[in-house]
Amino acid sequence: MPANKDIQSILIIGSGPIVIGQACEFDYSGSQAAKALKSEGYRVVLVNSNPATIMTDPVMADATYIEPLTPSFIERIIEKEKPDAVLPTLGGQTALNLSMELSRKGVFEKNGVELLGATAEAIDIAENRWKFKEAMENVGIKTLEAVYAKSFEEGMEASKSIGYPLMLRPSFILGGGGTGVAHNEDELKKKLKDAFTASPTQEVLIEESVYGWKEFELEVMRDTDGNGVIVCGIENFDPMGVHTGDSITVAPIQTLSDKEYQIMRDEALLCLDTIGIATGGSNVQFAINPLNGDRRIIEMNPRVSRSSALASKATGFPIAKFAALLAVGYNLTELTNDITGTTPASFEPVQDYVVVKIPRFDFPKFPSTDDVLGTSMQSVGEVMSIASTFTESLTKAIRSLEIGKTGIRNIDTRFINFDKNQLQEEISIPRPRRIFAIFEAIRRNWPVDHIAELSKIDPWFLREIEKSFSANPDETPTSILKMLGWTNEDLDNKDAKKELNKNRVYKLVDTCSAEFVSKTPYLYSTNGTSDDDAASDKQKVIVIGSGPNRIGQGIEFDYCCVHGVGSLKENGYEAIMINSNPETVSTDYDTADKLYFEPLSWNEVQSVLNREKPDSVIIQLGGQTPLKLARDIHNAGFNIAGSSLDVIDSTEDRDLFQKLCLSQDIKQPLSKIANNETELVNAVSEIGYPVLLRPSYVLGGRAMRVVQNEDELNNYLDILASGDEDGNPFKSGPLLVDEFLTETIEIDVDLISDGENVFIAGILEHLEPAGVHSGDSTAVIPPFSIDNSLIKEIEEKSIKLALALNVKGLLNIQFAIKDGELFILEANPRASRTMPFVAKVTGNQIIKAGTLLMLGYSIEEIKEKTSYLDSTTEKIAIKKAIFPWSRFPAEDTMLGPEMKATGEVLGIGKDFGTALNKAYAAAGVEIGDKEKGVFVTLSDAEKPNFIEVVNKYIDLEFSIYATEGTASFLKENNIESIIVGRADDESPTSLTIIEEKLISIVINTPTFANEYTDGWKIRRLSHETGVAVVSSVREAEAFLEAFLLQEKVLDDMEAIQNVS
Repeated sequence: MPANKDIQSILIIGSGPIVIGQACEFDYSGSQAAKALKSEGYRVVLVNSNPATIMTDPVMADATYIEPLTPSFIERIIEKEKPDAVLPTLGGQTALNLSMELSRKGVFEKNGVELLGATAEAIDIAENRWKFKEAMENVGIKTLEAVYAKSFEEGMEASKSIGYPLMLRPSFILGGGGTGVAHNEDELKKKLKDAFTASPTQEVLIEESVYGWKEFELEVMRDTDGNGVIVCGIENFDPMGVHTGDSITVAPIQTLSDKEYQIMRDEALLCLDTIGIATGGSNVQFAINPLNGDRRIIEMNPRVSRSSALASKATGFPIAKFAALLAVGYNLTELTNDITGTTPASFEPVQDYVVVKIPRFDFPKFPSTDDVLGTSMQSVGEVMSIASTFTESLTKAIRSLEIGKTGIRNIDTRFINFDKNQLQEEISIPRPRRIFAIFEAIRRNWPVDHIAELSKIDPWFLREIEKSFSANPDETPTSILKMLGWTNEDLDNKDAKKELNKNRVYKLVDTCSAEFVSKTPYLYSTNGTSDDDAASDKQKVIVIGSGPNRIGQGIEFDYCCVHGVGSLKENGYEAIMINSNPETVSTDYDTADKLYFEPLSWNEVQSVLNREKPDSVIIQLGGQTPLKLARDIHNAGFNIAGSSLDVIDSTEDRDLFQKLCLSQDIKQPLSKIANNETELVNAVSEIGYPVLLRPSYVLGGRAMRVVQNEDELNNYLDILASGDEDGNPFKSGPLLVDEFLTETIEIDVDLISDGENVFIAGILEHLEPAGVHSGDSTAVIPPFSIDNSLIKEIEEKSIKLALALNVKGLLNIQFAIKDGELFILEANPRASRTMPFVAKVTGNQIIKAGTLLMLGYSIEEIKEKTSYLDSTTEKIAIKKAIFPWSRFPAEDTMLGPEMKATGEVLGIGKDFGTALNKAYAAAGVEIGDKEKGVFVTLSDAEKPNFIEVVNKYIDLEFSIYATEGTASFLKENNIESIIVGRADDESPTSLTIIEEKLISIVINTPTFANEYTDGWKIRRLSHETGVAVVSSVREAEAFLEAFLLQEKVLDDMEAIQNVS
């Protein structure tokens, strides 16, 4: 059936900020769908709160609103834009839950808005665990024994009828949030409370646990004519009990017979029919008992899911694009597969290769959290690899993780001295490192069946790995060794290494196992004798991507890569992308002219460079990952686009940078470098406390600390001594020791330069006090509290530094202002985390312009030939960070110099107060939905600083609550307050006033905390209940501005296309 032309405009709801369980795969899906609908002539209206996404670029939709994803904001957008329909299935669980709430409130009906892809009834059946269970059992699909609880008491009763262990599954959640396995009554009490907190509908399914069963996922698409296809079958390497987002996964399915697979396939299609999913993509999950083949359906997601991006990249089948087109009336037989250009979408993809996904974790940033994996997702990113065999693909995936491992044969020093009992424990308990413990056991010739019994991992996978360890390199051809997962690092013989590289060929991901010609150059390397395509002789540029998402190097850098590729294509270059991340837009099949899905390690990158012989290689866009390859690229004779290797060294080498700043009359805090612990102690002694310690060549403040005294220094040294290879900062280069400037205002500057002229794109002022990592801070553009003379000095010093460095391309500079004086903290000659934010709110395409500057263009030429730098805006924009505290319940929410944020949101408005109000709302703090109360709990040193601001709250008729010590101090200063007890005292306490919504904000100056202190409990509960927490006078005053303008917020909304 042709597209539905009764519909003229469609609202797409995005997924919001990057959080664990809902990351940039939804940016990829939303971008793909928006492009598809626009190409069909629909007017696309898009709402999302995340400024770092390609999805929210002005060109992706006709009207883009970067606004909080709350019912009130979306309702106002619907009233303003009057869309005919809404597509709720592309923005993850956030969009689905919002659509259901708006439907229940009658907003869609009132405004004549149609739900596309799935009805509210179908979504409710799929997401309501009990309705889903009943629907499946009615058509003969087996489910697990379960009880549906709508209250804590009902949940506790469930243990009596089912027995332990119990699996808890809240309704309407993402990433396994709130799920858990309870083995006894005490665990059930705690985890049941968490489950009800996680469910927006206060409903929890309590079912028998199938921990240790095998887990499978099917990505399914169907249309209104009843056609259905299985896009991809995915098998979890790890058993049930580990969230699929945290599990190593393999595609296609490896360990089922064809008969078992076909039955599962039929049940997945029947599931969609039964639920009533009219069109689009869904994810269906099954568990199979390895002992007898007994099968149970676990759940289905009636939307494009996290695994949809993986399935799309694994097969080349654009699930989100087709889901959008099916939703407006097309059927699968009418849509053409872009990869082949000839086959219809009803042609099920076929893989003649093996794909492996491995998640990436950041547990070292959350030291209070045990890294045992469970049913609630905790990974922050993932990598994907493609090769001919499981073991070759597994090796490539391990190399892609960027954790210092070269492959499956890489000996892990953590386990080499473990005795049998220790190693058995490591294999039995699912942790990110378990795979390496398994390698050690296989290296020791442990029986595969014993390892399988300990880990519950299918013996087939273990036997394939065992073959790699059993191979004798002197007797095995290198072509076989490569298929078994061997790498250059595993061989001693130079000739064998050369032969191993010579056997590398490049194959196409073509969706059809080479049955039809592929028109899209989407390539992977493997062992073989012939390539599937040839390198062109066009003028070409290779962009090296940012690899897996991690805290400190996330979607912002992929955004920069996509813009760089776009600039190359728009200006006549062949753009080639190398990356290993399946979640991102940069690895979509039609982003670059050619895509290599490869690890970003030097061996694989060098092979692509040798094959393509590019005119230039761009390393400025992908964060720290490509910068680490700079010297290898330079030494191999390839041209690094833009700023040279000397520029990189001048900013990273503390001595060189210090001399440069002195020559330009730019002040710096006192600093030293330390190559080992002895030098570190001496450097601290010379500078004096407090000091800021930070490693070289890292992102996200990894292992960065403010050290106030000798005890804290010794604690830091202990952490270094106990760290593994990936956790020791000395591994990346010298440790930088800086004087820590207190009571400062921090500034970010993003600019581009051609070596002779400089274009300052944005100056951002941080709201939080000194010592909070820039990625965790609230950043405001333009600066809101700095006088014009200081802004002029910032501009002058930035220009001087850029020209002295001879920057060609991008530069980010961080300054601090202390007592009216300007100090430089650091400079990074690459894309920054804030550049997408700056580009989005100013309208100036600084990444695209910077890419051309790297290739020799001048700023003047860019202004003449493009529209990249011709925008201005009068709006105020505020970026607020989003944190994964709900996934790491043992962590304190206190911020410091090591970055903890996973994502960000944007508030934009005519006034500072409205912009901040929106930023708070987008971050989960809706100002005005609680009583006018402020809770003040201050350290002795900070108490005098807050008298004036507390009086401002009193003037606005806020009730003042305070702890005993703070209340006493306030009373001495003629301020009356309501005294609250400690957390464990009788009500009112510091916790009950938060639980009872008596306060809107906590003013808390934190000291060292752990989970036993009141401060820790106050901050945790405030986060969980949407109460603002501030720790400085600046933040407390800013909150008041947001509070005062709350009535204006919904009237101050404008599409981003009209902002600049």
